[in-house]
Amino acid sequence: MQIIMKSKYLIVIMALLALACSLASAYDPSPLQDFCVAVKDPASALFVNGKFCKDPKLASANDFFFSGLNIPSDTSNLLGSNSTAVNVDNLAGLNTLGVSLSRVDYAPYGLNPPHTHPRGSEIFIVLEGTLYAGFVTSDGDAGNRLFTKILYPGDVFVFSLGLIHFQLNVGKTKAVALAGFNSQNAGVITIANAVFGSDPKINPDVLTKAFQVDKKLVEYLQKQF
Repeated sequence: MQIIMKSKYLIVIMALLALACSLASAYDPSPLQDFCVAVKDPASALFVNGKFCKDPKLASANDFFFSGLNIPSDTSNLLGSNSTAVNVDNLAGLNTLGVSLSRVDYAPYGLNPPHTHPRGSEIFIVLEGTLYAGFVTSDGDAGNRLFTKILYPGDVFVFSLGLIHFQLNVGKTKAVALAGFNSQNAGVITIANAVFGSDPKINPDVLTKAFQVDKKLVEYLQKQF
């Protein structure tokens, strides 16, 4: 009788451990767009969390191929930088793989302005030129600490998911870098564009108080975007 009872307890304990392990390993998939509003009628659905999949029997080599990353992007803009993204939108074979990359080109003294990637961490390698790169930590963990480094060809820097970061070409010649992401669509939020160029515009009273500046300055900045 005691042996039977002990066996029952052992079975229950093993079942609870199995359940705990399954709960510990279960998680929601990371979102691959800004939001995904649920619909009750599948016929009216437009997106899944990512892209719909092609029948594997219909796939071809071109689905896993991208050409043109050797071509510099146009940096004749106000910031003096531009990027060429390779993600699931132009390389369909990346769907569900959780990786993507970008080539970033910089004119002399060009800037990739403060921005974040809401869905991916970034590993950044300099191929050409000299860049001043940095990121700012979150409010709580380290109190908005700034980490910066001068990067030369062959140097690698890492930007954690969601942290504000930037790169400035501090050389007199052009610069080129590659950025890899652990997401097929890491997304990008350029801070100045989001704060001062939103549509519709954020109420100037909000930004005036947030930045502790004159309201006219906020309205001026909003007009620039």
